[in-house]
Amino acid sequence: MAELETSERRSLKSAGRRRSASSKRWRHLRRSIGLRLVGWLGPFALRRLRASWKSERLQPQHWDAVGGGKQGVLLALWHGRMVCGMADHAQREFTVLVSQSRDGDISEKLLRRFGYKVIRGSSSRGGASAARAMLGALEQGAVLVITPDGPRGPRHAMNPGLAWMARETGFPVLPMGFACDKAWRLDSWDRFTIPKYGARVVLSYGEPVRVGKDADEAELARATSTIAERLIAAEERGFAQLAQERDW
Repeated sequence: MAELETSERRSLKSAGRRRSASSKRWRHLRRSIGLRLVGWLGPFALRRLRASWKSERLQPQHWDAVGGGKQGVLLALWHGRMVCGMADHAQREFTVLVSQSRDGDISEKLLRRFGYKVIRGSSSRGGASAARAMLGALEQGAVLVITPDGPRGPRHAMNPGLAWMARETGFPVLPMGFACDKAWRLDSWDRFTIPKYGARVVLSYGEPVRVGKDADEAELARATSTIAERLIAAEERGFAQLAQERDW
């Protein structure tokens, strides 16, 4: 009897693992399809959407404080807000860090069509070469866009890489939060957000974060937490401006 119960438990665990794996594959497939649709529809559809959005910015003094795009700065936004940020800052000579993945391939094509420069890499793939390319770009005054919870999440999770980059280059990190009142949100870890036609979109800047050249590991950890907190706070201000509940 005991052997039978053990066998049944093993069967149930095995079935559970299969369901979990199947669910994960299905979520990945839906995300890939959604991103491919964005890639296929491309700039034309996004520009049409963007033209219909009612946009506003909160605390623009923080953008002005880091040079207003005329000097090197690290722009931080959550991975799921890439379309919001791409459309709002379109036509600017920004450089975007994109993961070396199939999703990244689609993002790169779309970003380049909007006129952005792209550096490929992440903490898991191509990290060293990407870091060198980012350092070189910032030293030449580039505005570098990074999604600190990408490419795999979890949502709103961060590693100290962004704070490390700020320490090594001396450039500030500017948090950018986005909120909208109506949007398509993919069923993915980042709840990838595409504002709908006629949506109200709020871009909320957070206070810049600067990291000293002599910052130790503990200070890098504190800077990383500060960046995350200011990103969250920026998005909360955006949703408050819309008089809506936040979407996480």
